[in-house]
Amino acid sequence: MLDQPLPAEQCTQEDVSSEDEDEEMPEDTEDLDHYEMKEEEPAEGKKSEDDGIGKENLAILEKIKKNQRQDYLNGAVSGSVQATDRLMKELRDIYRSQSFKGGNYAVELVNDSLYDWNVKLLKVDQDSALHNDLQILKEKEGADFILLNFSFKDNFPFDPPFVRVVSPVLSGGYVLGGGAICMELLTKQGWSSAYSIESVIMQISATLVKGKARVQFGANKSQYSLTRAQQSYKSLVQIHEKNEVSKVEAKVYHPAFCKAPAGTAHVDLVLPLVPTDL
Repeated sequence: MLDQPLPAEQCTQEDVSSEDEDEEMPEDTEDLDHYEMKEEEPAEGKKSEDDGIGKENLAILEKIKKNQRQDYLNGAVSGSVQATDRLMKELRDIYRSQSFKGGNYAVELVNDSLYDWNVKLLKVDQDSALHNDLQILKEKEGADFILLNFSFKDNFPFDPPFVRVVSPVLSGGYVLGGGAICMELLTKQGWSSAYSIESVIMQISATLVKGKARVQFGANKSQYSLTRAQQSYKSLVQIHEKNEVSKVEAKVYHPAFCKAPAGTAHVDLVLPLVPTDL
């Protein structure tokens, strides 16, 4: 047991320090011993950070590490140490998640970049109109999922990711022009660095259903773009910043801007956002 003293009968004369040595001993020696003992804990008693992750996903994590080492050697490091470490942890947590393994969603790194994710919402509430629309979409186009893009900056997790719908074109569901999503938790004011990315993914899925999102069959797909989504998001943030209201009142959507039914409350908290260890 860590830090538990040996029984008195096991101590020898050599183990007993002189009074002079005790006086010279730094005050934090006990803490140092505690740290060293943790480091020396038998390997079989430790839980690997890769436990519960499939071989295919372990290979992805290893490839990311390899690319990072190569970028460092080439002097082409992107991102920050803080953001990279947190994103690696988020990805590991997702790979061992039951929701991920159960096929609720899928994650793919764009061009192997840890800072650019494509997320497929593969399952939504089966009793929703959106679910029925996705089944029709599968028959028409062979795709029955909602594709989201998550873009992370160097100061993640202290700033939220930028999230947009890539396809299909949706109406309702608090989806703005260009594919941006009208959710306070995706703004600096509503974001917390303790939120896990999986919780955000599941929250977006619930928000689309709660907002009665529908697939716009035959819509011009080019209307969803990064530039337009960023413009819509910027307008959303300005509205939140200008509203001099209480925190509770601020959690109500601006009906005209988000195109939500009048009186519809903000649904950011439909699901608990599970904090992640920092």
